[in-house]
Amino acid sequence: MTKGEQTRQKIISEARRLFELKGFQTTGLSDLLVATGLKKGALYFHFSSKEEIGLAVLESAQAELEIFLDQALSGATPGACLENFFLSILDWQRQLNFAGGCIFGNIALEMGDTNARFTLFVDQVFTAWIARIGETLSAARASGEVRAELPAAALARHIVAATEGGIMLSRLKKDEQPLQDCFDSLRSLLGLSITPTGRPQVPVSINADSCEQQTKKERY
Repeated sequence: MTKGEQTRQKIISEARRLFELKGFQTTGLSDLLVATGLKKGALYFHFSSKEEIGLAVLESAQAELEIFLDQALSGATPGACLENFFLSILDWQRQLNFAGGCIFGNIALEMGDTNARFTLFVDQVFTAWIARIGETLSAARASGEVRAELPAAALARHIVAATEGGIMLSRLKKDEQPLQDCFDSLRSLLGLSITPTGRPQVPVSINADSCEQQTKKERY
């Protein structure tokens, strides 16, 4: 990485930290200059405006989210992937000490009515995130690990929306309980329960034998 690339990355990192803690609109140029230790000319050499910095922050956060989802939505079964997603989100917020929240949720709330470029970008991020959850839900329905009567697409939107709400409330209270309650409610809605071995159980409303037969058919 060249010196210029390092400087650009420093601007993005510090800007994200400030945007998460103070908000985009209340973060001023002077805040960015103090945080980065740069002169105004050096900052504008890399970015033409604060909006361009904001978009770069979102692009960087999007790349991080994709990696996070690859890791979080992993497991021996689709149900285990969903459980790992819940645990990974909770662990991520614990590491942040429930400060800063989610940059995409923050920007959606702050800028959704005033900045079309930010709105479009964040909408695309959430759409992709929902699609990833939907794929896992469809697989979990096919394997009999969640209730089959729930539409995967609508449920995926609900999971992402509930996750964002749980993150917001845990940030407000600086306590993991709201987020934990959110995921417990989602587990109940899905019919997802975890055995002592960590393997999700088949919901009681679903015939386990028929699910096993369906899974075998899909394999061959």
